[in-house]
Amino acid sequence: MGNFDDLLAANRDFAVDFDLRGFDGVAHAGLAIVTCMDSRIDPLRMIGLKPGDAKIFRNPGARVTEAALEALVLGVHLLEVDRIMVVPHTRCAVATSSEGELRARVSASAGQDASWQAFHVIEDQAQALAEDVQKVRSHPLIPDTVEVGGFLYDVDTGLLTQKV
Repeated sequence: MGNFDDLLAANRDFAVDFDLRGFDGVAHAGLAIVTCMDSRIDPLRMIGLKPGDAKIFRNPGARVTEAALEALVLGVHLLEVDRIMVVPHTRCAVATSSEGELRARVSASAGQDASWQAFHVIEDQAQALAEDVQKVRSHPLIPDTVEVGGFLYDVDTGLLTQKV
């Protein structure tokens, strides 16, 4: 089943002090965050929240995809979300590389052709963020009462800047 013993041991340590037993699953701070999968981002801690406060959706580039919209609609209607943050970050691989560059890097790492794999690079991060925020704001199942903002997270300083 793979070598996950270290992670399972860490999980047992985590479970000793586990305090979310019986948690209702709603976003207690009324927040949903769409952000990148980058491990330099700690989405709750960067805004002073804790587990249970927000719904988090992560993907390469922090794009508002159909899957992200599905999560946001569920969050708004079933999980008490009334604010949505879209948060890409500085030095993101999908915003600083071309599709060809990413395919070449993956091909080299995989030892096989990856030219068929789409990576959905972002040519203009500011424009993509504005489009993604508009996509959320204009979704027919996300009411105008939900606040939606676009932010850029700086992976070198830890600071967020609102862009949209």
